[in-house]
Amino acid sequence: MTPSLRAGTRGSPLALAQADEVVVRLRTIRPALRTETVVIRTHGDEGYREDLGTALDGKRAFTKRIEDALLEERIDFAVHSLKDLPTETATGLVIAAIPPREDPRDALVGRRLMTLDDLGPGVRVGTSSLRRRAQLLSKRPGLEVIDLHGNVNTRLRRLDSNDFDAVVVAAAGMRRLHIDDRFAHLLSPDVMTPAPGQGALALEARKGDRPVLDLLSAIDDPSARRTTEAERALGARVGGGCNIPFGALATVEGGMRLRAVLADPEGRRVIRSEDRGDASHWKEIVDSVWAKLVQQGAADLVAEAA
Repeated sequence: MTPSLRAGTRGSPLALAQADEVVVRLRTIRPALRTETVVIRTHGDEGYREDLGTALDGKRAFTKRIEDALLEERIDFAVHSLKDLPTETATGLVIAAIPPREDPRDALVGRRLMTLDDLGPGVRVGTSSLRRRAQLLSKRPGLEVIDLHGNVNTRLRRLDSNDFDAVVVAAAGMRRLHIDDRFAHLLSPDVMTPAPGQGALALEARKGDRPVLDLLSAIDDPSARRTTEAERALGARVGGGCNIPFGALATVEGGMRLRAVLADPEGRRVIRSEDRGDASHWKEIVDSVWAKLVQQGAADLVAEAA
């Protein structure tokens, strides 16, 4: 094992908190482990931003430079938000571990406590996500949904500046940053289906780097891996190059329950599907959910967004 294990990550407060979370988990199984956090500035940090469900190049904006550092052996493993990681793993790399998942839901954060029922016509809601935009507009067509980019803290500062009446962010980000002094309303996945992998971390390493792979595998959570694999497999069916609002969430409740949503960007047409079954047969559940989406016109929505 290397004397000091180098973890590569972005430099945002959330990314650093995620890397720290991983280090703490690793040290619970190997207390003497020495680690170094290597901050890597990505294309996404320089302003290139496209949300989940957009072109593959956009999805690589937050991961490519970190993966390059990993392949060039400048770091030993990478810590990613799984929802930023394309479904196709880069050649020579592998997802070595998916630690226990945080809350995958989205949160509606306002200057006062607000629910969807409070979002009347003209209310300004900030989000850059087509997935969030479409699901919000499908429930509240009169909303004014405005693009909002940046990390969690940046979005909350824009809210405090009265640029918006509310913003939608991932609950996991707020939890990992210990932001507990906000008026946050957690949105049901049946109303706001999350992005595939939301709330989960992915630890990426080089294929064949057995000491690192063995260490990381000790903090892999089988339930988190299986549910996110199902979500990402469904996302691969939709297509990595599609500019289309798409969400998927798998949960283990006895068996596995997989929910999915596809929509047009304005939320005029939203199709939902779900199925349940034995978690060990998750691939069949994915097949069933996709077939139900297709029956409702998923292919047309995908084609229109191409």
